[in-house]
Amino acid sequence: MPEVEILKKYWGYDSFRPLQQDIIRSVLDGEDALALMPTGGGKSICFQVPAMVMEGICLVISPLVALMKDQVEHLRNKGIAAEAIFAGMGKREIDIILDNCIFGNIKFLYLSPERLQSDLVRTRITYMNVNLLAIDEAHCISQWGYDFRPPYLKIAELRDLIPNVPVLALTATATEFVREDILEKLKIKHANVFVKSFARKNLSYVVYNLDDKFKKLLQIIDKVKGCGLIYVRNRRETAEVAAYLLRNSISADFYHAGLPTELRFKKQQLWMENKISVMVATNAFGMGIDKPDVRFVVHLDLPESLEAYYQEAGRAGRDGHKSYAVLLTNKTDQVNLKNRALEQIVEPAEIKKIYHSLGNFYQLAYGAGHGLSFDFDLIKFSKTFNYKPLKVINSLKYLSQFGYLELSENIFIPSRVMFMADHETVYKFQIEHKSYDNFIKILLRSYGGIFDHFTKINEAELANRLKVSYNEVINTLKYLESQELIQYLQQTDVPQLTFMVGRTQLSHMDIDVKFIKQRQEIHEKQIDSVIEYASKDVCRSILLLKYFNEITADKCGICDVCIAEKKRLKVNSYMEMLDYELITLLQSGRKNYEEIVEGIKDISEEKIINRLKDLLEAGKIKTDGIWYYLN
Repeated sequence: MPEVEILKKYWGYDSFRPLQQDIIRSVLDGEDALALMPTGGGKSICFQVPAMVMEGICLVISPLVALMKDQVEHLRNKGIAAEAIFAGMGKREIDIILDNCIFGNIKFLYLSPERLQSDLVRTRITYMNVNLLAIDEAHCISQWGYDFRPPYLKIAELRDLIPNVPVLALTATATEFVREDILEKLKIKHANVFVKSFARKNLSYVVYNLDDKFKKLLQIIDKVKGCGLIYVRNRRETAEVAAYLLRNSISADFYHAGLPTELRFKKQQLWMENKISVMVATNAFGMGIDKPDVRFVVHLDLPESLEAYYQEAGRAGRDGHKSYAVLLTNKTDQVNLKNRALEQIVEPAEIKKIYHSLGNFYQLAYGAGHGLSFDFDLIKFSKTFNYKPLKVINSLKYLSQFGYLELSENIFIPSRVMFMADHETVYKFQIEHKSYDNFIKILLRSYGGIFDHFTKINEAELANRLKVSYNEVINTLKYLESQELIQYLQQTDVPQLTFMVGRTQLSHMDIDVKFIKQRQEIHEKQIDSVIEYASKDVCRSILLLKYFNEITADKCGICDVCIAEKKRLKVNSYMEMLDYELITLLQSGRKNYEEIVEGIKDISEEKIINRLKDLLEAGKIKTDGIWYYLN
């Protein structure tokens, strides 16, 4: 079969994992499908392989730029042509990529959902020979899901532009209700629904209710050999916990989105290469990172939802070997989680007030700003207007849902350059401007294809080759751009806030109060489910699977609750055996202590005397110096 040949040729596997081939066959038959596969279950192969089998290009919608970039690089490394379009890219750069998707040999185009609102993108898609529309993290389309992204609702409009193209929606976390909502929002009436069990047979879920988390953390790291990941709630904690581990001779580092881009990348690589054993991070770390040999994931703080916990914990044991997902908690954590949930609640009036402050922050007149994007510094904005950052973030989500704003994620985009003038014009410029001749020559020698498309450059490397300063390179590139020889797009890792409509007067804003109340109710239920998981004495796997509608799941046998139950049964069985031997011995006649010890084989004297005392207190036996059984 062609799909197996593609799998072998590009991925090096001889066969598919369970469900993968069924999903692929459904796509190749031109049918819509919804696939639910746990983290690390191989979702990307389900759309990448059939797209390679068919003629044309596959459109992939993903909310995570880091994941998009990672998958594009993986495909390119296999010799497969792939591109990605997301916030922060220049208009001309996007224009060239779209042209290549229409006229070139591009097999995969990754798009952030925000890009679907661009008329340029939507129009060009109608000219593409699209063979499949793949929607990753499909739960984001549901307002009932834990990570609702309003731009996902625009995907249904894309279906109208390419009506005969099969749709494959994929997610690792969706309850039954969310699954139905996904199908409805995507206008899928007759879909094949594939559900792989959320059970992770090799992953032991463990919860410790205790106050001294750091002491237990050291014990876990000492006991579980191999690399691990520790999730904490905020950036400050990442550095504090990493420092504590280093003081205890553990190879550790910390990671969060506020670190400089190059430093984040360096830390990530060191951990991936096992040069750092333990990474302490916020939930900014992990998306798009596929490290198979993570032996443990520890959460030092309670997560906001079981969906988030399942995804983060699921980064352990992707190679199939025994691994651990550990949650360290206590009663105080549970109270704090509920309090944080209350602090995040925003009322309609607060949302309007924050929107008004944004207009002032960017000095926009009413009616102005439509389509404009600005760098957005959450902390600076919050401090300027004395807002709590969590309330700002939640307000921005609602403003996105109601069509006023869009906020892109924080992601590093390297500098890119493309020559806009032709070869002859550039050559003429070099003759007339001798002082720039060497710079242009080095630029052309260092980066191939720079006349045909935007090419990633490294200003520091150029400065080293030219023996000039970093700032001099930037200034020269800007000058060449001013002369219309090149277009220079500088690197950025700052989130972009885009006004989808001109600044609106507060009295004219349409805020859906009912929707806000529904979202708050969902969040409350998610918090309650997390607390139940952390405190209930039931198989952890069963609790998680029940949450994802696997009602008939069996006990996992390897979580802390199951192991404790096994120990109790083992102890009970052992005690029953010892009782039987003791009573049988005493029923045969009165015995002194030495006769009892000699008559019970392979059990220590200490255990025998302790059990004799228990039976004595229970009134089953008596002693007057000689032990005997009471009928």
